[in-house]
Amino acid sequence: MNDKNFEYLKDQLKYTGFGEAMEGELKNNMEQLQAAFSLKHDTFYGNDHVSAELHFKKSEQTDLYFFNSYGVKLEKEGTKEALEQTFYINKGNNITLKEAYNLMEGRAVNKNLTSREGEVYNSWVQLDFKDTDPNGNFKLNHYHENYGYDLEAALSRLPIKELQNESHKEDLINSLKKGNQQSVTFQKEGTDVRQYIEANPQFKTITVFDSNRNRLDNRKSQQQEQSQQKGHDRKSTKSKKNSTSKSDDAKPQKKQRRKTTKL
Repeated sequence: MNDKNFEYLKDQLKYTGFGEAMEGELKNNMEQLQAAFSLKHDTFYGNDHVSAELHFKKSEQTDLYFFNSYGVKLEKEGTKEALEQTFYINKGNNITLKEAYNLMEGRAVNKNLTSREGEVYNSWVQLDFKDTDPNGNFKLNHYHENYGYDLEAALSRLPIKELQNESHKEDLINSLKKGNQQSVTFQKEGTDVRQYIEANPQFKTITVFDSNRNRLDNRKSQQQEQSQQKGHDRKSTKSKKNSTSKSDDAKPQKKQRRKTTKL
């Protein structure tokens, strides 16, 4: 067995979201010098069961093994049919297991990817459940930087309390980029309301859910929030004007002299 190859694959598993529990199985399979082997992993996200099968293949020329892909099976609570998708391991920033789960939940993930020419680029990716490849895998839609989705600008249109703190704001943006449905605090008419949000690059907006994770009408919700924000701004402006007016009234008025024109 190639020890350096084992260390590399061990780290690759860890940073792809599979932790360290499979190190023993990985080593045992590599020591047997099989042409190919698979490892299995199970976990839960909430009440959703996620099972993964990781595929490894040995080089025909050397003793090196490669982690080529992993298949994911998602079984949601209360549903009979499972959703399946294969994710391929590339040279760039791979899709982690949690990101794979988020993609299979229909959410978008922001990644730095590597093109066939070796160039690194940033893009939002999202599964297209209406289109599959010849292998039955759902195709990925890409929303590149040129597409024009500005996550921070989309967030700024909503009265989210966490945006007022730079550290909390950064954590929120990073979580949304990983494809998470994130809990946030909406400030509505002086009251804090717990809601959930997701990044929506396709429509260049934010999808909003209520405290029970029921999706809200995005356009109606944002119009209401913007209306409340404008109302707040008008009150602030009116208050400032009244304050200025009172201040002006308090100042002594100078007597105006009449100019007379001699004929």
